[in-house]
Amino acid sequence: MKFTAFERNVQGTGASRRLRDAGKTPGIVYGAGKAPVVIELDHNALYHAMRKEAFHSSILEMDLGGTVEKVLLRDYQKHPYKQLVLHVDFQRVDATTRIHKKVPVHFVGEADAPAVKLDKCLINHVTTELEIECLAEQLPEFLTLDLSKAVKGQVFGVEDLGLAAHIKLITHGRKAPTLATVVEPVEEVIAAPVVAEPAKGKKKK
Repeated sequence: MKFTAFERNVQGTGASRRLRDAGKTPGIVYGAGKAPVVIELDHNALYHAMRKEAFHSSILEMDLGGTVEKVLLRDYQKHPYKQLVLHVDFQRVDATTRIHKKVPVHFVGEADAPAVKLDKCLINHVTTELEIECLAEQLPEFLTLDLSKAVKGQVFGVEDLGLAAHIKLITHGRKAPTLATVVEPVEEVIAAPVVAEPAKGKKKK
């Protein structure tokens, strides 16, 4: 994805407020051995771009003053209740940059799984994103878990992703997470209606 940014000459809280009032979002870009540069972006264009999954999990092309640089969205701040992006941070990347990044897990083939078609099971998506380490240029936009052969009672883990050799899973010392589980359908038991008996001591008319 490609977006346009502009170098920002004025800094400070007041300047940032005036930018936002003018429909702009302040930000910064840093990394790759270059000095940080404060920038501004069109808020509406940024807001709509941030609604796309790829803007958060893939290498972006930033056009800054006619020069295109490869960057990653590293952080952002949103207003607590208004639809406003208050600030964004981007990191420059090159061929030698190794990064840690959370990427989404996409689940495919669920409707064709024997567990779903034949046994009427449900597939529970347990983990929907994973943190990985790799070279920035090798960052996948998402990871794919194929559920088309899922059977009743099956549990899917990270090993079922078939991660490429250049991608390292980051677990911070914890056990690798479960990605999906196949859950058998629960039969609904309908209780028989209870007929109220007449109170003792009362005669029927």
